[in-house]
Amino acid sequence: MAQERDGVPERKDHSAKPEKEKKRKLLFPANRKGKHVMHYLNFLRFLFYVPHFLIYPYKLYGHKKVEQGPCIYVGNHYCLWDIFYPARTTDEGVHFIMKESLLHKPFVGTWARNVGAIPAMRDGKDMRTVMDALKVLKNGEKVSTFPEGTRNKEGDGETFLPFHGGAAFLAIKTRTPVIPFVICNKPRVWHVTHVVFGEPMELTEYYDRKLTQADYDEADEKLKNRLYELRAEHRAMLAAKKNKKKRK
Repeated sequence: MAQERDGVPERKDHSAKPEKEKKRKLLFPANRKGKHVMHYLNFLRFLFYVPHFLIYPYKLYGHKKVEQGPCIYVGNHYCLWDIFYPARTTDEGVHFIMKESLLHKPFVGTWARNVGAIPAMRDGKDMRTVMDALKVLKNGEKVSTFPEGTRNKEGDGETFLPFHGGAAFLAIKTRTPVIPFVICNKPRVWHVTHVVFGEPMELTEYYDRKLTQADYDEADEKLKNRLYELRAEHRAMLAAKKNKKKRK
């Protein structure tokens, strides 16, 4: 009922409508084959495959090791195109953990909300980020995260930026394998980028234990070190091939 002011009924102001919150999909049901498919992500794969490959050509190594079902991609980060590397390893959907501000951008925000991107307010330990990621993994879906938190624009890119914690916590709590991947060289226009995917890492040594923050930090450090190892192993392999050609 309208309230009265000085004997005159006060009318409600309907001119100012609250801003409608933009809808964001989070969970995607499995199809008959048990796969969690994102049709919008499939559309983006189709739309950007050719222009991405032509402008930033790349080679993927070890990507066939990624199997159906939940996993957590953990890799280093140079540019926006990096999100397509995990997406190329599977025909399932992938939930990308990204800065919350990106979900409000005109173009990026639209596709991010439609592929169930998980907003990170701060450093990946944000409670909302963690809860969303846990829900996705428990639903049998894939998550991808760049622990550096931002694009690495420093120096020659040989050293990763400080890793924010969180990936190991998610993997341990849900007993989900981690797929480490490393972008071995900074993506450059018309130069081939080498991206290596390692064997799935099961952090089983941390299961069924009461863990401290130091334990989670130790597990995250193992993930970071594995990226350095993958890059070193790949470069050694390329050097060996080059030397073999020279001897012939």
